[in-house]
Amino acid sequence: MEAMIRNQTTRAKILVIDDDDQIRHLLLEIFREEYDCREVGSAEDALLVLAEETFDLVISDINMGGISGLEMVPRVLKHAPDTVVVMISGQQTIDSAVEAMRVGAFDYITKPLELRHVQAAVRRALSHHNLLIGKRQYETHLEELVKERTAEVQHLAYYDQLTDLPNRTLFADRCTQALTTAQREQQPVGILLVSLDRFKTITDTLGHSAGDVVLAESASRLQSCVRKGDTVSRFEGEEFAILLTQLDTPDDLAEISQLIRDALKPSFRLGGQDVYLTASIGVGISPSNGEDTATMLRNAGAALFRARKMGGDNYQFYAAEMNAQSIKRLALESDLRRAVEHREFITYYQPVVNLATRRIVGMEALVRWQHPELGIVCPADFIGLAEDTGLVVDIGTLVLRTACLQTRAWQARGLNRLRVAVNVSARQLQHASFLEQVVQVLDETGLDSDCLGLELTETSIIENAESAAERLTELRKLGVSVAIDDFGTGYSSLSYLKQLPIDTVKLDRSFVNDATTNPDDAALVMAVVTLAHNLRLKVIAEGVETEEQMNFLRLLRCDEGQGYLFSKPVPANIFEGLMVSESRLKQFPPPGPRDHIHVSSAVNE
Repeated sequence: MEAMIRNQTTRAKILVIDDDDQIRHLLLEIFREEYDCREVGSAEDALLVLAEETFDLVISDINMGGISGLEMVPRVLKHAPDTVVVMISGQQTIDSAVEAMRVGAFDYITKPLELRHVQAAVRRALSHHNLLIGKRQYETHLEELVKERTAEVQHLAYYDQLTDLPNRTLFADRCTQALTTAQREQQPVGILLVSLDRFKTITDTLGHSAGDVVLAESASRLQSCVRKGDTVSRFEGEEFAILLTQLDTPDDLAEISQLIRDALKPSFRLGGQDVYLTASIGVGISPSNGEDTATMLRNAGAALFRARKMGGDNYQFYAAEMNAQSIKRLALESDLRRAVEHREFITYYQPVVNLATRRIVGMEALVRWQHPELGIVCPADFIGLAEDTGLVVDIGTLVLRTACLQTRAWQARGLNRLRVAVNVSARQLQHASFLEQVVQVLDETGLDSDCLGLELTETSIIENAESAAERLTELRKLGVSVAIDDFGTGYSSLSYLKQLPIDTVKLDRSFVNDATTNPDDAALVMAVVTLAHNLRLKVIAEGVETEEQMNFLRLLRCDEGQGYLFSKPVPANIFEGLMVSESRLKQFPPPGPRDHIHVSSAVNE
């Protein structure tokens, strides 16, 4: 199309070749006004001209002294493939025309020349020339487009689309090259794995677009912390990797790690809101922490895991014992995934007692992992891992359904109108389908909603307070009660009691333990109970182990309690026996060995 437009606005160029002066002059007279014409008397002269100029059309006699027209055509087309050649001959045989076409001529005109035949042949030839030009331009454009797309695909294969940083593949390639050079020159190479702490809270609260802004800005800040020649890469999610090749001493890694922490501390402006982040950093250095890329990344990853376990906002250098911990964790994660699939979890129950009447009014459902080799595994040994892997959602749903089903079965057998409390993790609460799951479980089990209580820790609520409050409000509309578990161990702000949609405060065992011996703890317990009652909240004391503690709590009019004074967490059949055979708590058996220590967690003790 471009060629056609060009030829509509510029005159086509025609070269006439013939050793007969009259033929040349005749053709020039015919086309001079319409086209830009030039004439020569031999093929040799024509080739010289064609070496300097390009013509759209060549009209040539076949038989000339010296090089013939047939010999000339292949040389013309080799030099200018888009030039069209029309042959002229006094021979009117079909063999002559076929021979001309065979060497590359587009058309064949016989002598004596007829004006209309010549003009028609020229129009056809120039039209064919335009098609050739258009085809060539299209092929060129297509080739350029393929090159561009190939470059784009290659870029996408090696660079992160959001931050335009090298991705894991390119990072690994550069790391391998750097390690090879370092071994030859006996220079250290460092790897930093950087993970943004609490990044999921931002995406859950403000959305993924806000998370993208944070990632892009974090990438820019990380790049400002390293020197030219170092590589900042984004792996996936909120994790970045940095390759450092210009190290003077290992102390440089600590210095850069601190620079990164400082660079990430200023607020990130998201709309009209300031958001603050910290980072966990795992540090590895060659050759002491590995001499190949896979080993270096694995060891830096172990150091990063330790930094996270220490609460984040710190950096940790790799140490050999971290591998053993990582291997143990991987094995445990594999077992835990299998446990979820095979439902290797059982639910224990610990009674909740009305302190005024000393009667059981409910129970807390507590999960245990019945490991096929290790036996009963307590939550302290697997709930943290379940949180990290997201398996806590499946485990929590299983416990919720089991506890509701069991409670309804006990009610159907006439064991009072018991209520059951189930622990809920922050991750479970924020799950998109959590509210629907609660409704579904209540419908399936037939348990009345006012017989179900959900317990959350202070930290799990406050980390995403606005969203959590909305969810809790919806749950309370269903008739489900909400309790803050382990109150006093999290943010410990009494002001939250009036702001959150809750029904119950569960006072942490650490305050109950010393309430009868430590005046400060006694005053704190008294303050919490009094304030909670003023706010029309119920108070449940955890960790009640002695008669003195129970009497003190009764004196403060604390509503309910649970702890080893009444019973440790027990399987369903033993708990049922407690309710059937004993009506008064003073007749309960003394607590057994404390092999099930109460550990606060998002799902269970």
